[in-house]
Amino acid sequence: MAVNGRKVRWDDHPREQLSAGIERRFLYGERAMLAQIYLKKGTVVPKHVHESEQITYILAGTLRLTLGDDGAEVHDVAAGEVLVIPSKVPHAALALDDVTDIDVFSPPREDWIKGQDAYLRGPR
Repeated sequence: MAVNGRKVRWDDHPREQLSAGIERRFLYGERAMLAQIYLKKGTVVPKHVHESEQITYILAGTLRLTLGDDGAEVHDVAAGEVLVIPSKVPHAALALDDVTDIDVFSPPREDWIKGQDAYLRGPR
């Protein structure tokens, strides 16, 4: 049985500058994606929805996530905390501080892979 593991270093993958205040880098396999996200204080990630379940782990800062069509469910997720966002749940984010987070998506985000993530690529 062949094994096809793949070892990578984050530092070998430069950060991608998206809209002002948002940078990221990501890796993916067949069934999951791992992303490192950097948000400047005050940066807004507009409301969006995707097929993937999302697990957000905050490494630094505090990120306010609003969930649902009306944004009524609000979670301030601080360094060391994790939020699980179910598949197909609309959500948005506001960086209350400079934020570094790790996001896990399953399945991988095809819109990111194909560069079809316009909601993140607003005016620079």
